[in-house]
Amino acid sequence: MTELQLVDWIRKQGTGIGDDCAILPFGKVELLVTTDMFLEDIHFQASEDAVSLGHRALARGLSDIAAMSGKPRWYFVSLALAEWSKPAWVKRFYQGMRRLGDKHGAELAGGDLSHTGKVAADIMVIGEAPRSKALRRSTARVGDGIWVSGVLGGQQAKPEPRVELGLALRGKATACMDLSDGLSIDLHRLCKESAVAAVIDRPLPVAPGATLDEALNRGEDYELLFTSAARREFRPFRGLPLTRIGTIVEGRAGAMTLFGTALKPGGYDHFAR
Repeated sequence: MTELQLVDWIRKQGTGIGDDCAILPFGKVELLVTTDMFLEDIHFQASEDAVSLGHRALARGLSDIAAMSGKPRWYFVSLALAEWSKPAWVKRFYQGMRRLGDKHGAELAGGDLSHTGKVAADIMVIGEAPRSKALRRSTARVGDGIWVSGVLGGQQAKPEPRVELGLALRGKATACMDLSDGLSIDLHRLCKESAVAAVIDRPLPVAPGATLDEALNRGEDYELLFTSAARREFRPFRGLPLTRIGTIVEGRAGAMTLFGTALKPGGYDHFAR
């Protein structure tokens, strides 16, 4: 069973599943709630700098909030520590999270501590957006342009969640999600949720030193993938390039072509064999 198949099954067990965050009505706003696992030997290696790891662990959730045009407010950290992760490492890990959280106005609000064979962190982030203003995956329309921020296929020790860009896209983008698993699989997900197909017929913004395959499939770019009315053009956002790569079209939900050739969703799959 692939990750896509398993997620489809899980969705049938609950409600509100299918976007980067769950949307929970709360007074005059909607709370945006997301959670991400961050696992030793899966997402990081023990030899990496603890401050950078703390930054990356929180950036994943902040990127989900950004994708829905939300403002981050709080985060919770459940951390299981291995024998090698001494107090000095833990303090530096939290330091990396704290610096990034402070930058975007998100406050550490709680969590849990335990021990295990390998370090594992579960990070929950809560943001907010005005009622009915959050960007979704399911609202792309035929004829919309397909856009991505930044460059794709590079690997950064400290990826920057595009929180400010997400807020600026409110009312301008028709649909949005973050690029966490790779453009090919994430565009497939957006199209499937919106019951549309996609044509990529413009050059991708490939990161220096990366290949086209890496730009399509490497993942962990944490840039934003969004759609907007065909007539709308975007200039760079505070120096960050925004690139149109294609168009939303009618067709089988989730189908994609790359310069006329069928494109299958690749990217990272936790359960691929």
